[in-house]
Amino acid sequence: MLLTELLGLPVLAGDERVGYVTDVRLVLDGPVTGVLARPRVYGLVVSPRTHSSFLGYERTAASSPRLVNAYLRWRHRGTVLVLWSAVVAVTADAVRLAPGHQRYDPAL
Repeated sequence: MLLTELLGLPVLAGDERVGYVTDVRLVLDGPVTGVLARPRVYGLVVSPRTHSSFLGYERTAASSPRLVNAYLRWRHRGTVLVLWSAVVAVTADAVRLAPGHQRYDPAL
């Protein structure tokens, strides 16, 4: 599966829809291959309302243009980061989370 295939998938916790995958967070902590370390999936950013991304406005330093910033923060209110370790299954139809998974602040 390609990472882009995760974007827009519904995220389910049991039978409840938590939201949609809007972004994938990676960390570079694997073995060094060439110049960089090999990336691994750290977690998924899940928005309860929209399939679209933050367009970089999840960064705490990003705040202008102010109108765009305000709109995107309002549109993505309630968005969370779910660690990859909480994902129990990924299918072509949905991402399923483990019971009792933790939800974190998605801000960078």
